[in-house]
Amino acid sequence: MSMPAAIKARAAALIAAERSFFVELHPASRQMAAAAGTHFPGGVPLHWMLDWETPFPLFVHEAMGSIVTDVDGRRYTDFCLGDTGAMFGHSPAPVARAIAEQAEHGLTAMLPSTLTAEVGALLSSRFGLPFWQVTATASDANRAVVRWARALTGRPKVLVFDGCYHGQVEDAFVKLDEGRTRMKPGLLGQVSDIAKASIAAPFNDLEAVEALLAHGDIALVLTEPALTNTAMVLPEHGFIEGLLATARRHGTLLCLDETHTISAGPGGFTRARNISPDFFVLGKPVAGGFPAAVFGFTSEVEADMRRVLETKAPGYSGIGTTLSGNMLALAAMHACLTEVMTADAYAHMTALASRLAEGLRSAVERRRLPWTVTQLGARAELVFSARPLRDGAEAAAAIDHAVERAIHLFLLNRDVLVTPFHNMTLVAPSTTQADVDRLVTHFDEALSLICGEKEIAA
Repeated sequence: MSMPAAIKARAAALIAAERSFFVELHPASRQMAAAAGTHFPGGVPLHWMLDWETPFPLFVHEAMGSIVTDVDGRRYTDFCLGDTGAMFGHSPAPVARAIAEQAEHGLTAMLPSTLTAEVGALLSSRFGLPFWQVTATASDANRAVVRWARALTGRPKVLVFDGCYHGQVEDAFVKLDEGRTRMKPGLLGQVSDIAKASIAAPFNDLEAVEALLAHGDIALVLTEPALTNTAMVLPEHGFIEGLLATARRHGTLLCLDETHTISAGPGGFTRARNISPDFFVLGKPVAGGFPAAVFGFTSEVEADMRRVLETKAPGYSGIGTTLSGNMLALAAMHACLTEVMTADAYAHMTALASRLAEGLRSAVERRRLPWTVTQLGARAELVFSARPLRDGAEAAAAIDHAVERAIHLFLLNRDVLVTPFHNMTLVAPSTTQADVDRLVTHFDEALSLICGEKEIAA
C-alpha cells in the first residue's frame, strides 16, 4: 500500500521545519562540520554518517550507557546504539576496564593471548558450536565463511535472500528483479557480474530454496534469521529449521549471520530456537562495540577444513587480516561475554522493548494507520505495512523514506535518537522505562503532526 498523499505532503513540510530547527539547536556541530569538511568529505570519517540526513552532521562529545552528548551539550536518549554496535550500551564499564587494563600489556602481536582458551570456551558454551575464529568485522567473518564453504564443498555458488544484509560481502550484493537474480544497482566500481555466482531467493519461501538447491551447485546458504537491514521481516514458523533441513538434504552448508538478531536472546536466535547451523557469525556488539567479530563452526566443518589445508597449494588463502584476533579484541570480548551479555541484561532489554513496541503500536492504532510494529527481543521496528512482512520485496515496498525522515528528525530535535536507515530501535541494559516512555510520547507528537491533528510550525 502506498503512503497517502496527504501524509507525504505533511511529512515533507515537517522535514523542512525540523531541518531549520536543527540548525538553530546545533551551532557547535555546524562549526565542527565545516572544519572537518576540509579533509573529510561531508565532514565525516565514514560516508554512512551522512545518512542521518541532517543539514550537517551531529558531532558527539561523549557516549555513555544509553546517553549521547553532542558538542553543543545536548543529551540524547539513544535507541540507535551505533546500529547495534553499542547494543549493550555505550562503553560498558567492564569492557572499558578490560580494554584499559589490556592496553598496558600490549595491543596486538599476531600471537594468541592468554585469554584465547577461555574466550573459545565462552563462545562454545553460549552459542553451541565447538570451533571458532576471530575477525575484525562481521563482513570479514562472512567473507571467510563464503570462501571456506566453496573450498569445502567444491561448489561455486552462494544463496542469499532478497533484501539481505551481510556487511561488505560482495557475494550478497544481489537482489531479485522480476524473478531473476541481478546485482544491486547502486554498487560502485563493480567489474565482475556477481549474479553469476550468487543467487537471490525470496525469504520465507522453502519451495523456492528447494528448487534452487536441487541443482547441486550451491556451496552455502548465507542468511540472517530475520531480515533486519530493511523493514524487518521475521521468519515464518519453521522456516529456518526447514532451511537447515533442506540445505543438509542437498549437501549445502548453512550460515546464520546473527550480527543483528543477537537481540533475540543471550545465544541469539540460534540458541533460542535450538538450531545447529554449520556456521554462525556475530559481529558489532560481541566485544561491546570494540571492532571484533567471530565465526563458529561444527566439528565436521573443522575436520574438513584440516583436510583442505593439508592439500592446498602454499600461500595466502584469501582468509584473514593482520589485526584479527588481537589481544585487545580478546580482552574486550571476554568482558562482554562474561559481564555484559547476561541473562538478566537480556530480560531487562526485552521487557522494555515490549513496552516500547506496545507504545508505538498504540499510537498507530489510535489513528487507524495501516502500519505494524515488529519485535525481535530487544529490537523493535515500525513498519509501514498493514500486516507483518513476508519477504524482501514486501519490505522494499513498505519503505517510505520521507515519512521515516520526518519522524527521525522530529525525534532527534527532541533529544531522542533512532536508527537513520529505517525505523529500528534497540533497548540497552542501561535504558530505563522513562527513556522508553519519552520516545513513545515524542513519537505520538510526531504522528499528530504527520496526520494533520496539529499544525506544523513554519
